[in-house]
Amino acid sequence: MARAAIRAALAGSDDPAGRDTAELLTAELVANAVRHTPGGSRIELVVELLPKQCRVEVRDADPEPPAALSPHAPRPEPGPWQEHGRGLLLIRSLSAECGHLLTAWGKGVWFSLTVRN
Repeated sequence: MARAAIRAALAGSDDPAGRDTAELLTAELVANAVRHTPGGSRIELVVELLPKQCRVEVRDADPEPPAALSPHAPRPEPGPWQEHGRGLLLIRSLSAECGHLLTAWGKGVWFSLTVRN
């Protein structure tokens, strides 16, 4: 559902690579929220389309910030056989900016991309 929402939001963009990157990074954020949030908890997807930028935020009920997005967090590289640990690495590497913030009921993890319209 999150991938479809991003595809629909960016349907007017003439930047296929930007659309694909936004879809990939959104899927990573949503997958992390589903994996790390207790079952049955609310997860929200917020998409902001600005003139030259797309900002995506995924909000969940777990107030614990993702350590890998903290400014001074170690940046371990996942091993070749490790099944997890690449999502936030992709977000840090492919987004223009990323971070996290506290919300009234948990946290939001976000990224922004430059997108051509």
